[in-house]
Amino acid sequence: MTVNPRRHTWRNRVATMAAMFVAAAGLATGQAATAHAAVACDVAYTTNDWQGGFTANIILKNLGDPLTSWTLGFTFGAGQTVQQGWSATWAQSGAQVTAKSLSYNGSLATGASTNIGFNGSWNGSNPKPTSFTVNGVTCGGQGPVNQPPTVSLTSPASGSTHQAGAAVPLAATASDDGSISKVEFYVDGALVNTDTSAPYSYSATGLASGSHTASAKAYDNASPALSTQTAAVPFTVGGGNTTPSIVASPTSLSVPEGSSRTAAFRLSQAPSGNVTVSLAKTGDSDITIAPSTLTFTTANWNTAQNVTVSAAQDADQTNGTATITATAAGHTAATVAVTEADDDGTDPTPVHVDNPYAGADGYVNPDWSAKAAAEPGGSAIANISTAVWLDRIAAIEGTSSNRGVRAHLDEALLQDAANGSKPLTIQFVIYNLPNRDCSALASNGELRVSENGMNRYKTEYIDPIAAIMAEPKYAGLRISTIVEIDSLPNLVTNLNLAACQEAKDSGAYVNGVRYALDKLHAIKNVYTYVDAGHHGWLGWDSNSGPSADLFASTVAGTVAGFDSVDGFITNTSNYSALREPHFTINTNVNGQSVRQSKWVDWNYYVDELSFAQGFRNTLIQKGFKSNIGMLIDTSRNGWGGSARPAAPSTSTNVDTFVNQSRIDRRIHAGNWCNQSGAGLGERPQASPATGLDAYVWVKPPGESDGASKEIPNNEGKGFDRMCDPTYGGNERNGNNPSGALADAPIAGQWFSAQFRQLLQNAYPPLP
Repeated sequence: MTVNPRRHTWRNRVATMAAMFVAAAGLATGQAATAHAAVACDVAYTTNDWQGGFTANIILKNLGDPLTSWTLGFTFGAGQTVQQGWSATWAQSGAQVTAKSLSYNGSLATGASTNIGFNGSWNGSNPKPTSFTVNGVTCGGQGPVNQPPTVSLTSPASGSTHQAGAAVPLAATASDDGSISKVEFYVDGALVNTDTSAPYSYSATGLASGSHTASAKAYDNASPALSTQTAAVPFTVGGGNTTPSIVASPTSLSVPEGSSRTAAFRLSQAPSGNVTVSLAKTGDSDITIAPSTLTFTTANWNTAQNVTVSAAQDADQTNGTATITATAAGHTAATVAVTEADDDGTDPTPVHVDNPYAGADGYVNPDWSAKAAAEPGGSAIANISTAVWLDRIAAIEGTSSNRGVRAHLDEALLQDAANGSKPLTIQFVIYNLPNRDCSALASNGELRVSENGMNRYKTEYIDPIAAIMAEPKYAGLRISTIVEIDSLPNLVTNLNLAACQEAKDSGAYVNGVRYALDKLHAIKNVYTYVDAGHHGWLGWDSNSGPSADLFASTVAGTVAGFDSVDGFITNTSNYSALREPHFTINTNVNGQSVRQSKWVDWNYYVDELSFAQGFRNTLIQKGFKSNIGMLIDTSRNGWGGSARPAAPSTSTNVDTFVNQSRIDRRIHAGNWCNQSGAGLGERPQASPATGLDAYVWVKPPGESDGASKEIPNNEGKGFDRMCDPTYGGNERNGNNPSGALADAPIAGQWFSAQFRQLLQNAYPPLP
């Protein structure tokens, strides 16, 4: 049976508390190993206060020589106390506080920054510290001087030509050390529009024929506000009798037999309205294209749209040829010459595309499909693609009730042969690290660090999986691997637990993930997506920053570095809503931000899509490739049914407003096991939003998260009280009921009652 992990949906920031209150003398500033370096530093110290308590966020920036470790020191001025810290080893003696770097954030290059923080208590007042030291050297007390924002005009392109009478698209990106309050757009030096929310854009209409300039000006949220304006970019409206054209890239394309490639099309200049580009293929019938039409608007005319060009596996030994012709009214046509790279009856050449889900069908797991179809109404989703979970060594060869890796891949070949020219993507979850899921019980694994677990993980688990996937006959499949759910984020938030600390100290998680990536990335048609938690776990900057740093340092240590990762996945096996339609993180209620509500709890995100897109940007800033794609598991986050709010609340109380408006109907965002009221979410689809490779169903609907009572088993799965519907909760979920369904089997086994509930509460509703 497969096992799917419970998700850490609480705001757990206890990263290093086991050593928090060690004697301060042993952590004195000035005793750091890097005292010989020329230290210069800057510290930004901000707090969110409430009566008697506060959360402090600290940004430490190194302005001096590179550091290999650091110790931050400061003094409280009103008797405040550190209660709980993260991303550093914290200690306090009287008013003196020290924070010592951890293994993953001790190295700070010149100009580099790191985020740490703590929860504290106060009585009477909570003044900020007035002085900070790093390795005994004094640095800035209240943080860096406000810096002006950065802004870049992304449209129109310099020197571009736009049709007379057509709208000219203006667009800009902007960022700041605080936040952006507005972006102004100027044409010929005159203000034409102000946009207060990203993406910043405006369509300028009514411009006279001739030469013009455009610029953008961004303002930050400081008082007084600072601003930055781009240089003026020249563009032309009109441009004589030049006929607009369709632009193709590339103009010639070789497609391996049994595989596919993409050709991109755009317009040469902005149209006055929508333009439909028709695509026709002539030549070898084994070469096909999809789609057959593309629509360009005044806003997206300069953004290339992909067409998938496929070459079917055939019996001849000829390199077939074809021509793709793109036409549109009033535009010069474009052509692409296509050559089929015949494989002469051998296995197809492995191909690695940018997005393995684009233009592909998804593998339908017959084992899951049969169970789904047997349920009332289950046939409506029985043919949807779900992931195959490799949760233990025995799953590689398979069992009497579930196929193994080779059997699934063989079945995928049959499905691929039956679906015409489309490629086929099959998904496997790689999930068997030593000390797996170290902060829970329901989905603990079979391997232990202390019992030769790392060596077994490599030789008995990863190596056999990689060997099977690398067999030549599978080279035409797109194999997507979801790498080690729940692993790396645990090393940021849960080091107060012995199993997690052991995983960190032994290097089991970091080295295990690196080993898996090295083996899997070496196979050209295998794609790797690393688990990145979800917004209810990593949505706070004190969690997301250190997690991104850890992901970067881990992946940078692989043989191929950042090239070894195709993307990241969020919300795996979780219930976080894809979108909250009735409020955003910027919504205010009676002067209070929704961040202040108990449900949002100062998180920077209210739903999973905004988190996935935001965290992707953070990962790119840390060094990951700009084309990395995100996946979101939408198998159980639909939250439809009669309990789904149809409109925003009218309450002026921020807690009431959020609770009545949110579609995520869990009792607490920290609840993760077999949630009552949940429904199927968005069906799998490729490229659904900016930065997203796909919505996927990685958690097969109907498979339990964990047993609602203790059930003896030989799969190493324990009993977690968060799966018990009678459990009153703990500090991690605010001492709220678990919200779990009753009578659940152990993790991974079929749970009919849950499946039927998911069907009933599907959103979008099932047809």
